[in-house]
This record gives sequence, structure tokens and C-alpha cells, in this order.
Amino acid sequence: MEDNLTVLGAEGIIRKVEFVRIMIQCLYSLGYSKSAYCLEIESGIRCRSAEFELLESQTLNGSWDDCISTLNSLEDLTDGTRASALFLVYKQYVMEFLKQGNDSLALGILRKEISTSGLDRGKVQKLASSILSLKEIKLCSMNDRAHEPRKNLLMELENLLPPPYILPERRLENLVEAAVTSQIDRCMCHNSVDAVSLYEDHCCNGDQLPTVTIQILTDHKNEVWFVQFSHDGEYLASSSSDCMAIIWKVLEDGKVALKHILQSHKNPVSFVAWSPDDTKLLTCGNAEVVKLWDVETGTCKRTFGDHDFIVSSCAWFPDSKRLVCGSSHSEKGICMWDCDGTEIKAWRGTRMPKILDLAVTPDGVNLISVFSDKDIRILNLVTNAERVISEEHPITSLSISGDSEFFIVNLNSQEIHMWDVAGKFEKAARYLGHKQDKYVIRSCFGGLNSRFIASGSEDAQVYIWNQRSPQPIEILSGHKKTVNSVSWNPRRPQMLASASDDQTIRVWAPSGSKKTPRSTA
Repeated sequence: MEDNLTVLGAEGIIRKVEFVRIMIQCLYSLGYSKSAYCLEIESGIRCRSAEFELLESQTLNGSWDDCISTLNSLEDLTDGTRASALFLVYKQYVMEFLKQGNDSLALGILRKEISTSGLDRGKVQKLASSILSLKEIKLCSMNDRAHEPRKNLLMELENLLPPPYILPERRLENLVEAAVTSQIDRCMCHNSVDAVSLYEDHCCNGDQLPTVTIQILTDHKNEVWFVQFSHDGEYLASSSSDCMAIIWKVLEDGKVALKHILQSHKNPVSFVAWSPDDTKLLTCGNAEVVKLWDVETGTCKRTFGDHDFIVSSCAWFPDSKRLVCGSSHSEKGICMWDCDGTEIKAWRGTRMPKILDLAVTPDGVNLISVFSDKDIRILNLVTNAERVISEEHPITSLSISGDSEFFIVNLNSQEIHMWDVAGKFEKAARYLGHKQDKYVIRSCFGGLNSRFIASGSEDAQVYIWNQRSPQPIEILSGHKKTVNSVSWNPRRPQMLASASDDQTIRVWAPSGSKKTPRSTA
């Protein structure tokens, strides 16, 4: 009795008897049965409750009336849980009479006991039907071992009954994991898939963030406007005002190597987009057309758009078979094509403004577009429901999170705003500190579980924020001119790339890193 009143911890909120009980459970689950048994003897606390041990004995012995009485005596059970547990016991009771050939006794239990016990009528009728079916009778044939169905019943009761009668599976492990996860969530710089130590409270110092340049790419001959990693993290694509796009292969050491130079555009290439299966790449010429490339061979497969539909932006649908393009001319709107160039659908008309940027959520449900400089339209492609968000300052770019729940927009007021796709935010989350008032600057989600936001800046630096804070946690120096675009590798949370007007691409990794580890996501 004394243990039931004893509490542990500085706050006095942990009951000793519960703490010891889940320790015993943990020892058993880890295979330390002897240690667990010794702790039960020394503490006088059993892993399994006295009530369930009684139920176990009654069930294995077939003492069904006693079993029913015990279930009815348990306190703090909801009516639904008690009814479900009683039904399982009555079912086994009936089936054992059938096994013995006592059909009349089985029907008697069904009529007198079950029908008057307040159990769900539908379940009772289903049981009545099942005891007459050959399938159920075979399950209870004389060839069955007597204890097997009873052990199965015990397992069902164990999954059904709540604490304190039954402990949730791996309770101590789950509690510790929840505590560690909470510490990680509070850590502004955590960016590693590795296990963390339990010996001290978790806190990172930023050495897991990609803050050091490990490679500078100089293959472009003019300003580099855009970079983006493939979804599988195996490739990087870049585009430039030199009218070229380049596909790079990501190496095991976290650096990249040139794979293909894509030359076909007559104008600067402002944007690229990977198909979700990473077999195809779209390149968007500035005030020009979109070209479709085969990633493996580096050959151009098709051109979308013409002098009558000048493309401003493009995006893929999740099936990698359909794409959408927005036009920089008013009234031309948005077109959806398949990969053969067949127009599937279009949103156009006299009231359709020019499209500055667009994206499709990775789940394929929403088409998000930026139009008329300051407005964001979220179109649900399933329900056709539409919502418009109006910003106070011109928007230069749009980026969507990998889970389809959030998107960020860069504004020329030197702010980045994050909105939720579902429309629950009353106001945007704001991120400050970078410089932007003249050029198109692109930002992205990234890092472990996409908890960070990165952006280029007109002061030639890269800025990194934790989503929970408006102020940057890291500012990366190295570029000599405006940083136009950044991309975080979705499979290597410690690998970042940036593109600049200084005609270079920089690959970033943590300080002291020789290799950027892969994420299992």
C-alpha cells in the first residue's frame, strides 16, 4: 500500500508503483526475463495486474461464469469496452459447447445469457448465424487443441482492456522516445537522422546544418538563376542566363559531377522542374517555351508553348504524365498537357490575369498559382473549390512543402511568408533578415522533416531559418553576387545547393563533414 502512495521526481507527479511496473515490462520485452522476475519479487509489484492474471486463469481453465463475473466487476471500463470483452468471452463459451456436441446448451447460452446481457443486437445475431455455419464449426472441431482458442481469446482481451489492467505495449520505450522527440522539436538546429544520447538533454550547436562550401561549380557561363535537386536526391539540375541547363549527378561524398548539358533554348533558362519519378526534366525559357528532357540520355523530347502561349512557369502532377504551364500573358492562363503535347485542360479567358508562378501540391489535390503580382489562388482540383490570398507586396516566387501542407512565397518587401494549404492560418508565418527588393529570389523547405527554410538574398548570402522562428539561425557567406535560388536535397538533409549571379553554384555541407548522410524518408 505504501508504494501506491509514493511518488518520484522533482515535481512529484510520477507514481512509483507505475514506474516500477513499466520498468519490469521493459525488461521482459528486451529479453531480460530473469532480471524482470527478480524485480517483481523484490518490489512486490507485478508486471501483469492481479485482475488480468485472474482473468487469464479463469479463461485457460474454461471457468466462463467466473470470467464473466470478473469482467463485470472491473471498474473504469467504458460500456463499449465491457460489452466487447463480454461478447468475446460469450462467443468462446458458445463455441466450446458446440465442440462438445452440446448444441442445445450453446443455444441456451445464446438465448438466455447473451440476449439479456445488453450486448449489441447485431453482434448477437451474427454470432447466432455463425454457430450454424460449417466454417465456424470446423474452427472448433475435435482436432483443435483445447487451449489454442482460449489463448487467442486472451490475446484479444489483452488488446482490448485499458490500463491499469493491461500496460500499453513498450510503454517505457515510448515514454522515453516522446521525451527525446520533444527535446528535438525544441532544438532550433537539429538536422540529423542519427540516434541521440539519453545521457544528457539534447541540444544542437548548429554543426549539423550545411554551412560550409565543399564544392564550387563553374560550368555555367553566365548568371545561374535556378537550382533544384531531384526527388530521390540523386541529381541536381541548374539553369542559367547562358541559355543552358545542366544535370549533375550527386556522388556518395556529397559532391556532384556533370552529367548532361542541355542546350536548345534561345533565351535564358529561368526555371526547371523534375518529374516526380525523376526520369524527366522540364526547362522553362525566359519569356519563351518549356522543353521536356529525358534525364538518362539528356535528349529533348518535346516543346510546349509557342509565340501565342509564352510560358512563365511549369509544374508536374504526381503521375509524371501530366504537366501544367502558366502564361506570362493575360487571358492565356494555365494549360495542362500530357507528355505527348496533347492539351488536357485549360484555364483561360478575358478575366484571366498573367501567371507569375505556379505549383501543384505533391498529392495532386491543389493547383497553387501567383497572379496579378500580389494574389495567390489555391484551386482544389477535386472539388473545384477556390481560395484567394492577397499579399500587400509583390510576390516573386512560390515553393510547396513535400507533405503538401504548406507553401512559402518570397516578397520584394524583404520577407518570406508561409501559409497552410488548408486555410487554417489567420495570418502568415513571417521570416525576415534577407535582402530582396529588385530581383526574383527563390526559397525552399528542407532539412530533416523539412523543418527549415532556406533562401537566397541580394546581399550575396544564403539565409536559413527554423520554421518556428522569424529570425535566421544561419547566414552563409561565399557568393560574390546575388543568390537567386537555393535547393535542399530531400534525401540528404545536410546537403544544400545555391545559385548566384556570380555564375557559380555552391554545394554546402556541415562543418567537418566528409560525406552527407542519407535520410531514410
